[in-house]
Amino acid sequence: MNYHLETLPNKVRILFVPMTSLESATVTVWVKTGSRNETNDIAGISHFLEHIVFKGSKKRPSAREISEAVDAIGGEFNASTSKEWTNFHIKARKESLDTVFDVLSDMVLNPILNEKEIEREKGVIIEEIAMYEDTPIYQIGEVFERSLFKGDNLGRDVIGFEKTVKNIKKDDFVLYRKRYYYPENILISVSGGVDKKEVLTLTKKYFGSLKPRKVKEGVFETFKSNQSDPEVILVEKKNEQAHLMLGFLGEKRDSKDRYIEAVTSSILGGGMSSRMFTEVREKRGLAYAVKVSTGHYIDTGEVLTYAGVDPKNALKAIQIILGEYYALARKTKKVTSKELSKAKEYLKGQLALSLEDTGAVNNFFGIRALFNLEIKTPEQVFKEIDKITEDEIYEFAKRVFTEEKLNLAVIGPFNQKGPFEKVLN
Repeated sequence: MNYHLETLPNKVRILFVPMTSLESATVTVWVKTGSRNETNDIAGISHFLEHIVFKGSKKRPSAREISEAVDAIGGEFNASTSKEWTNFHIKARKESLDTVFDVLSDMVLNPILNEKEIEREKGVIIEEIAMYEDTPIYQIGEVFERSLFKGDNLGRDVIGFEKTVKNIKKDDFVLYRKRYYYPENILISVSGGVDKKEVLTLTKKYFGSLKPRKVKEGVFETFKSNQSDPEVILVEKKNEQAHLMLGFLGEKRDSKDRYIEAVTSSILGGGMSSRMFTEVREKRGLAYAVKVSTGHYIDTGEVLTYAGVDPKNALKAIQIILGEYYALARKTKKVTSKELSKAKEYLKGQLALSLEDTGAVNNFFGIRALFNLEIKTPEQVFKEIDKITEDEIYEFAKRVFTEEKLNLAVIGPFNQKGPFEKVLN
């Protein structure tokens, strides 16, 4: 799978991945800003802006007109906000590429920012906040990061808070867009059954008129952890199930050890024959869902395990999960050649399956291009994965799975942290 990366004269970048056998294409507009770039008084504005661009643009002044334009080509459209980026995308038949570029560029570059719509949408977002708070399986990740990245913008929920959302005004959006929505901060990624010439022509047509600006980008401080002992964050909620997330500070997005980290997490939690799944679910029946994953930011990251368990089994589940991390770090449970091979093939297989979707292809290439990081093709990633050895796994686990990097988040019917702090120690 090949890609082409070019920069327009105004500094907007375009990344194109040809997938010639497909009849569709996905266009994604990336902006290198997210909740991490926000000040405390406008917390949630990145996500709020993601909502408000769908409410009307210069050519299509209402949400209905935008929706009708996408429906008229049988397309799918959506947007996402993270702590470090925001994106907007449409997937449609390749014959509709001009319309896709037209709608996306108009939404992202020319939103009306209607004050009545802004006030109305505040209610929607406040209900979204309430929905997440009432859905622990969605909330637990943000709670975990409040502990892991305590004192940093990374520890703040992407969606913001009811108070800050209520106080955001049109002028806040105007200033925020001026600060971050400029050509050097924008990437267009396109994948699917279209050709490079058409993609470049349409990018120039719809994004080429943006004026380059020498703007000092709002830069957040590099995250530095002051943690020296295990940390526990507890949210008391009278659920029938306890939701646990246990993990460690991991690797930054461009770490040289990111492939070692990936294979390590695959050994621990990649699939239904992994260590965590086997020990927590199959052998003891403590959880239906148990999963190991990793997360990455420009300067830090995380390795974590999620499990949903009966509250009376919460401490036992934590002991088992933590035991698997430490068994790898201390080499008391060795990695066999068969296990290592299986973990590698699992990773490669999951990546290959995901890249059958053009939206996933845009994400795979786009995030690294957005941050000007080295881009590797899937084939190059497979080769990097294949290089990983047992000794590298042990060295990584010994360095990362330590008490001073350990954090636990719990949502459930508990009112004291003491028992959880005790089991971590």
